[in-house]
Amino acid sequence: MADLKAPVFKPDGSSGGDIKLDAEVFGIEPNMAVLHQVVTAQLAAARAGTASTKTRAEVRGGGRKPWRQKGLGRARHGSIRSPQWVGGGVAHGPSPRDYAQRTPKKMKRLALRSALSARASESAIKVVDDIDWATPKTKQAVALLEKMEAAGKILVVISQLDGAAGKSFRNLPRVRLVEPGHLTAYDVLWSDQVLFTTHTVGSVGRSSSYEVSQGDFVKEATKAKTGGEEE
Repeated sequence: MADLKAPVFKPDGSSGGDIKLDAEVFGIEPNMAVLHQVVTAQLAAARAGTASTKTRAEVRGGGRKPWRQKGLGRARHGSIRSPQWVGGGVAHGPSPRDYAQRTPKKMKRLALRSALSARASESAIKVVDDIDWATPKTKQAVALLEKMEAAGKILVVISQLDGAAGKSFRNLPRVRLVEPGHLTAYDVLWSDQVLFTTHTVGSVGRSSSYEVSQGDFVKEATKAKTGGEEE
């Protein structure tokens, strides 16, 4: 299998070469069935499940029969709180419930690796060196994304959401921030492009952390100069 690579950018947006991606995380064949099941379970677990209605037994009033059974030419009724009456109880209405589905950890990890592999196959994975901005400024984040040519919805995976980088990105409407330990398959599928840092790119999709080494970086070779011009 050919080495998977992703472009590396410096905090100012300039190119910093390429980085090798872990083939076990970014280079597998996506399992669409598991991916669908895990994402469906995640969306189901996000439901509040607090919708509630009252049955005819729970609605106040209606204890007396509205009129006698026979002799008036009207339909027979035993309570003004039956479902067909305005203000009556609801038949088969919703009641509070838990929508959570049990999903094994192995399925969650496989779904995340499948989503990351799908984005890697689309060249939608980008890596930036550790952002060392002294102060948080939104325009710094905008300039970085523009130089990286990151368009659409962008998922930024950083270590500290309350740091200068997190505060710089969090005001952008098309950007979602997440820590590597909280990254889910749905987050990856929501985004058009995924932006990692050199520290977070190796800590997702595995039961144990994968540390990025210097051997994973492929720096751009120095361009030969001939006649005072770059080739």
